[in-house]
Amino acid sequence: MIEFIAENLAPIMFASLVVFLLLGYPVAFALAANGLLFFVIGVELAPLSDSINLSWPLLNAMPERLWGVMSNDTLLAIPFFTFMGIVLERSGMAEDLLDTIGQLFGPIRGGLAYAVIFVGALLAATTGVVAASVIAMGLISLPIMLRYGYDRRVASGVIAASGTLAQIIPPSLVLIVLADQLGRSVGDMYAGALIPGLVLTGLYMLYILVMTFLKRDSMPALPPEARSLGSGVTSLAIALVVAAGIAYGAHVLLYPTQGENADILGATVGVAFIYVVALLDRNLKVNAMSRLAQQVIIVLIPPLALIFLVLGTIFLGIATPTEGGAMGAVGALIMAAAKGRLTLDVVRSALAATTRLSAFVLFILIGARVFSLTFYGVNGHLWVEHLLVSMPGGETGFLIAVNILVFLLAFFLDFFELAFIVVPLLAPAADKLGIDLIWFGVLLGINMQTSFMHPPFGFALFYLRSVAARVPYIDRITGKMTAPVTTGQIYWGAVPFVGIQIVMVALTILFPQMVMHYKGPASAVDPSTIKIEVPGFGGQGGGLGLPDNGGGLGLPGGLQLPGGSPLDQPPADQNGGTGGGQQQKPSNDLSSPPSFN
Repeated sequence: MIEFIAENLAPIMFASLVVFLLLGYPVAFALAANGLLFFVIGVELAPLSDSINLSWPLLNAMPERLWGVMSNDTLLAIPFFTFMGIVLERSGMAEDLLDTIGQLFGPIRGGLAYAVIFVGALLAATTGVVAASVIAMGLISLPIMLRYGYDRRVASGVIAASGTLAQIIPPSLVLIVLADQLGRSVGDMYAGALIPGLVLTGLYMLYILVMTFLKRDSMPALPPEARSLGSGVTSLAIALVVAAGIAYGAHVLLYPTQGENADILGATVGVAFIYVVALLDRNLKVNAMSRLAQQVIIVLIPPLALIFLVLGTIFLGIATPTEGGAMGAVGALIMAAAKGRLTLDVVRSALAATTRLSAFVLFILIGARVFSLTFYGVNGHLWVEHLLVSMPGGETGFLIAVNILVFLLAFFLDFFELAFIVVPLLAPAADKLGIDLIWFGVLLGINMQTSFMHPPFGFALFYLRSVAARVPYIDRITGKMTAPVTTGQIYWGAVPFVGIQIVMVALTILFPQMVMHYKGPASAVDPSTIKIEVPGFGGQGGGLGLPDNGGGLGLPGGLQLPGGSPLDQPPADQNGGTGGGQQQKPSNDLSSPPSFN
């Protein structure tokens, strides 16, 4: 029995960790305790198994491993982006966006749902924090959607799903952690995740479009009296056309000096121009634009500028993700100050929330380092790698099995725990199968996004439940009694969006170029330009046309064989001379042993 335990210590250790987590112990302490417990067991059983490489002096490596965690510059981006997101949430940006975009999409069926998805994507690209997005949209949009007759399941599902976009659209915290665990660049991970994030947003909107045809009364349009900004879409369209024209002109002017960056810089010029025009039009009361166009431009441009400040500088190579996060935090403070909402209480609450999240991540990382020290010492990584690589179906079978595993674990673990526990075990097997780790990381990120919407433990569902009405209430606008939102309605509303994310996982596997574009266009090789030159024989400097260094093969500093190349020797005449009239050197006598006198 003892020999069996010694030979199978790795799977026993992994199974015990799962038991600890299912019992509800905190993840960081479960990891550390499991690692230390099996370290002691492994040291005692080491003489009984060749697969156990543990000894007491190995613990001396632990301080250096923990210092490596705390000195990781990449992880500094987490507190920066967290602080930026919380300050933006406190600055009232979400309220302004939801009100304005809701007015823009209001005249069409499902307009508020489209607005929630659109604003969710914008908040994801600026805040990167699920809790802030779900709570803000739940407080602002849910009462409005219920007021105008939206189906409760659709309304709650849209809000929960749109908030989780913060996990796949850069600057996402989970992408930072995945890049760190996979040993890849955060910038590459951001670039790879951008298109899948936008495609997922489009799939959410497509679902709303289909539902507006299948259930026409589930998502009615806003009534005319609720559209406080009035009409004016034509004015907005003209303003956008003018901005696009200026952006194109700036691109043409800047291309000779800026090259590939001219398109981004040109777009910046066009956006800045239309923003200044909208501000002047409103403040000077010229009213050349409609109120709707003014409001949309003035409300949308600052978040877009912040997105460029963070992601644009990263993609252009001007800043690292950590530096981009720092600039984003400063930009969030400036936006809050411009709105007059930068108070000491806002900064204090943002710092407190950032400290809590950073400490949470750090403790999980420390526990994961303790666990991995023991797990690698019992060759657990080799056991997992062999188990995954030997699955039927090769790469496809591996991807299917891994995604099913992550999907099931997401019922019980959140994305941080999955990233720190499961991803380090999967990455070596994926690398051995030749799978691009950036693509693999984005695929896992999309899958782990479902952990926020899995009933019954999805955090996005908990966030929405905390702000949704639990008892009947009187609507402050209509004065009518409004029924509450039940927990069952929230859970059932999330189910279709979980299905959409599974479809997105399949699309990412079927169309890997959605992610692989991060490598840039491959340089094409014209076969007609390929020229192969073979060195000639009998060159001036040696037998193979190579520089003669006095040796027979003409190699520089080579074998130094006497007499030059045999190919260069003139033919011998009948008398033992050479055809060139030169006296031939006497050959060595091999009939007797050499003399060294």
